[in-house]
Amino acid sequence: MATHDIKTVDELREIYPAPKGPPVEKTIHSLDNHCRNFIAHSPLLLLGTEGDVSPRGDDPGFVQVADDNTLIIPDRKGNSRVDSLENILSNPTIGILFLVPGMDVTLRIRGEASLTQDPEILEPLALNGKSPASAIVVTVKEAFLHCGKALIRSDIWNPEVQVADGVFPPTGQMYADHMGTNRNKMEKRYDEHIAEDLEEEGRIVRRPGR
Repeated sequence: MATHDIKTVDELREIYPAPKGPPVEKTIHSLDNHCRNFIAHSPLLLLGTEGDVSPRGDDPGFVQVADDNTLIIPDRKGNSRVDSLENILSNPTIGILFLVPGMDVTLRIRGEASLTQDPEILEPLALNGKSPASAIVVTVKEAFLHCGKALIRSDIWNPEVQVADGVFPPTGQMYADHMGTNRNKMEKRYDEHIAEDLEEEGRIVRRPGR
């Protein structure tokens, strides 16, 4: 098996020729009107930091475009793991993938991030009168629309292919099995935790998971 490992860029490029044409030419180094429009309609992003990928979601437009090279991502208190935030402190290089329901293309951002508690930045991001605990300030280095092949192949936005009820047990049960604890107690604890967080944000409480 080891004899088939790919260990150098030269070996990799023997398999995948260097890109040319639109895949390279579409990369821009600041946010144009299309990027701004995509971000304004995106309720979900995937934040890639060193060794971790974390989802961030809120109402469409929750990420603010401060200028052509600056994004502001609110960070509201959750489980306090702060894996992504710790990673940013040790390595500011990040990647972001913005998704918009119904759109096959995604928006990819590469840049550097820092963390802030500046009230002038946090207060405009308040939800129901409560400012986020901090914000991620992203300096955009590259931006480009990523082709829709992955989302088209996955058929991700098609409601007819959503997983059926019963395929997965309630999320609390899965947590309990991971942790080796009582299923009923963990399911109740999980649901209460999610409900408390959503109610604190003034959101409609929906039962998470199945």
